[in-house]
Amino acid sequence: MIIQGTAKLLRIFIGESDQLHGRPLYEEIIFEAKKNGLAGATALRGLMGFGANSKIHSSKILALSSDLPIVVEIVDTEEKIQQFIPIVNEIFEKAACGGLVTLEKVDVIRYHSAKNNR
Repeated sequence: MIIQGTAKLLRIFIGESDQLHGRPLYEEIIFEAKKNGLAGATALRGLMGFGANSKIHSSKILALSSDLPIVVEIVDTEEKIQQFIPIVNEIFEKAACGGLVTLEKVDVIRYHSAKNNR
């Protein structure tokens, strides 16, 4: 699969301790993205942040948090991202957790698989 030009970036902000079916929520989202044929997904662990509840989550030693921010980023065509958004909403409903989901236009410069899939 090759994606080039204008695409969409779905960005999902959750907490590290958010879970569904006994598994981290970011894993559920990424496995669902893979199952639905999306081009790729990445989970990033934040060092510090706060959300709607205004509670600071930090990786500093003195304020070690077990609920660091996690951002899941998924890039694909607008059509595929729009089809995936209801699945993300369903995941949030089942997990009964808070979070933030954003969508933005991106310009894909390069998206190719490795020549030698080692």
